[in-house]
Amino acid sequence: MKKLAFNESVQKIIFIGFAVLCLTPFISSPIALALGFLMVIFVGNPFEKSLHSYIHLLLQISIVGLGFGLKLDEALQAGKTGFTLTIASIISVMVLGYFLGKIFKLNRPLSYLISVGTAICGGSAIAATSPIIKPDTKQISLALAIIFTLNSLALFVYPAIGSWLNLSQEQFGLWCAVGIHDTSSVVGAASKYGDEALKVATTVKLARALWIIPVSVITMFIFKSKGSKIKIPWFIGWFILAILMNTYLPFPDSITSIVTDFAKSGLNLTLFFIGSTLSVQTLKTIGLKPLAAAIILWMAISIGSLIYIIN
Repeated sequence: MKKLAFNESVQKIIFIGFAVLCLTPFISSPIALALGFLMVIFVGNPFEKSLHSYIHLLLQISIVGLGFGLKLDEALQAGKTGFTLTIASIISVMVLGYFLGKIFKLNRPLSYLISVGTAICGGSAIAATSPIIKPDTKQISLALAIIFTLNSLALFVYPAIGSWLNLSQEQFGLWCAVGIHDTSSVVGAASKYGDEALKVATTVKLARALWIIPVSVITMFIFKSKGSKIKIPWFIGWFILAILMNTYLPFPDSITSIVTDFAKSGLNLTLFFIGSTLSVQTLKTIGLKPLAAAIILWMAISIGSLIYIIN
């Protein structure tokens, strides 16, 4: 597929137009991601170099905004429900990932990045552990490309399976939080399924993301890295503060509703940005063996957690 011939100014106008469209209620999370991918294929991404920092910032702001749609008792209940499943799934994925790395003869750092990205929270976990295990740039890029590709598929596959199995809002939210790698795709898939699913998925996923800290400490011992810094996802604290404010301060429902609507729109824009950073060239760099290992891990955690949740 060839890109259409546009100069940079026209590319920017088209890109901004699509971005604004993603802020409207007419565009769902999966469509926003697809629009970004189509944008980069047929038009190009004129903001590619500066977009990654905005993606992380916008995602964090959107998640904090979603906190204003939650009460403390709801958050505690969701976190309690997913606690056991979270621990079991993280341990299972890391152990299975170790053996798959041996079976497929993957480089140890690459195998570990794919495993930790699947076990906890995708790109954030990869970014947190990379300075500790010190992989080369190609291994980091490859792990991120695989994780983001599977995330993109999950946005479409999970809601379809959830509807087919007639999962409840709580069941689907929990399944998303455990089975989908990256926070952006978790929240995107859950928001498509329903508001209650979104609340459960966001809370459980962010509680899951805190496991970056103990896993990073364990990683330092496994790879015998001294003096490495651990990246702590501080924005989760702001999410908790938003929940506390919504629980104990007299905010009118109309205000919290506006804030959460803006947060959902911000999430759609984030997914559009993520889609626009993917490319056919990036996907072509993915080797069959690391992709096969990642798919097996993803299927194991998806099917295993689904069986646990249904039963």
